[in-house]
Amino acid sequence: MIRLTALCTALLAVAVAMPSLAQTEQQIPATPAEAPPAPPPVPEKVYETVRVAITTSEGPIVLALEKERAPITTANFLRYVDQKRLDGTAFYRAMKLSDDGSYGLIQGGTQGNPKKVLPKIAHEPTTKTGLSHTDGAISMARGAPGSADGDFFITIGALDSLNADPSKPGDNLGFAVFGRVVEGMDTVRKIMNAPTSPTLGVGVMKGQMIAAPVRILTARRAQ
Repeated sequence: MIRLTALCTALLAVAVAMPSLAQTEQQIPATPAEAPPAPPPVPEKVYETVRVAITTSEGPIVLALEKERAPITTANFLRYVDQKRLDGTAFYRAMKLSDDGSYGLIQGGTQGNPKKVLPKIAHEPTTKTGLSHTDGAISMARGAPGSADGDFFITIGALDSLNADPSKPGDNLGFAVFGRVVEGMDTVRKIMNAPTSPTLGVGVMKGQMIAAPVRILTARRAQ
């Protein structure tokens, strides 16, 4: 009897010292369910472009023209290239918006030469194409919307003020971006820093005309 009592006491001590099975299960954290794998990233759409190499008297500039996003404006520029109408023209304007020439635009093209210009084209605003006047963008010079022909400009720095802005009054359609510089921004900056004449130019362009325009020797499609 004494032995049985001792055995019972020992078992009771063990039972008190050890938690119940239910308690043990509650204390063991549940293994978290594995999160489902993240969906693969959606690749950014790549739009087809056409490359054009412009050889100037200050060096080369290579453009990637937005054939898909700005088809009208790109087709117009390629007509001038394919018909060699830009050969012998020039970059004639440097609009400097900073003292060091790191911000602004350069403008070139046919300058209304009747032997060079082709019929004017419909305007493709940035709100339609999704493009923007970022650093190195190429865009068409124009007066009223739909008046662009053979003159264009290249931006140095982002010029968002040239984008279309439907919230503004009046002519709010901006300028038609149709590509970007992919090689030769050093040439663009060199042209930007060319000396300008204090007297040449009319209206807002006065003082922005390059004293010795930078010649465009050739403009050709490139691989």
